Amino acid sequence: MLNVLGQPLQPCSFEPLTGFFRDGCCQHDDSDAGMHIVCAIMNEQFLRFSLQAGNDLITSRPEWGFAGLQAGDRWCLCARRWIEALQMGVAPQIVLASTHEEILDLISLETLVEYAVDRPQF
Repeated sequence: MLNVLGQPLQPCSFEPLTGFFRDGCCQHDDSDAGMHIVCAIMNEQFLRFSLQAGNDLITSRPEWGFAGLQAGDRWCLCARRWIEALQMGVAPQIVLASTHEEILDLISLETLVEYAVDRPQF
C-alpha cells in the first residue's frame, strides 16, 4: 500500500487505535463503504462539525472499544467526510505519509498538501 506521496503507507495512530481494520493504518477493502483513508488530526471545530453531521466521534463507546476522540488525536477519516469538511471550511489537518493514495481519485495532491502537517519539499 502506498500513501499520496507514492511511498509506503505509514501508520496513522495506535493510541487511539484507528483504521477500518483497527490496525493503526488508513487502509480499506471493499467492505469499507466509507473509505477510511485520510489520516487527520482532530480539532474542536471538526469534531463539532462531525457531531452535527451525525457522526459522533467525541462520545466514549466502550461497547465498541472506542474511548472518544479529542483535539490532537489522529484518526482515519472517511474520504468523503474530509472532503465535505473541506467544502464547509472545517477540514482538519492531515498526515500525507499516513493517507492512502486512493484519496487522489477524489481530490488533488495540491489540495491535500495545503492541509498537511508533513508538507513535502518539492
